[in-house]
Amino acid sequence: MGRQWLQAKREVAHLKKGQAVGKLVKEIMVAAKLGGAEPENNARLGAAVEKARKMSVSRDVIERAIKKGAGIGDEKLVLTSVVFEGYAPHKVPVIVEVFTDNQNRTAPEIRMLFKSGQLGTPGSNKFLFDHVGLVEAYRAEPGVDIEAAAIEAGANEVEPLSPEGNDSIPEGSTGARFITDRSGTHTASQWLSQNGWTVVTSETGYLAKKKVELAEQERIEVGEFLQALEDHDDVHRVWAAV
Repeated sequence: MGRQWLQAKREVAHLKKGQAVGKLVKEIMVAAKLGGAEPENNARLGAAVEKARKMSVSRDVIERAIKKGAGIGDEKLVLTSVVFEGYAPHKVPVIVEVFTDNQNRTAPEIRMLFKSGQLGTPGSNKFLFDHVGLVEAYRAEPGVDIEAAAIEAGANEVEPLSPEGNDSIPEGSTGARFITDRSGTHTASQWLSQNGWTVVTSETGYLAKKKVELAEQERIEVGEFLQALEDHDDVHRVWAAV
């Protein structure tokens, strides 16, 4: 039984890694489609490519994804961006960003995942979130003044990031999330990259204006709901007010 469980655990880990790589490749395609094929001029693409390299995604796969996204060559990217709004259990507001090549397949599947929550209509809860630019980055040395960096980068706010909360932040480094206007995302990423920071995420996203307080069991139930959404192949990001 022990060996069977070990094998099952390995298979689950392999499946999770495959899903993560698939989402990264899709992110590379979307980033190239939105901002061009040059990582040095496209912060979102540069961050996605760096993550892919750290996960040992081959150069050929990365280059094909960039070309497909940018429309270079024979393959063309056909992906629709869809945003779903709704509520997790215990009335926690949720926004789900999806990239799909078949909306008729994906939409019913997302509705099924919301069976323990409540799927809303467009505009039903976006007013509960701020739509912002998000840049996550780190400096190799500890103790860097992130407030000063935020001012120089043109960010409105900054939050510390630790290796415990984000596996993209190495031990012993200074990690931070810089919150900008949506239009300022690229500018902040460029400044950080040019001033000793390694950018690991550069994108627009949703931050809850007010977070829902939950008891321990409620947090478990909401966490399971959000994880089920995250595990769907077409789901790109899940934003929740917790």
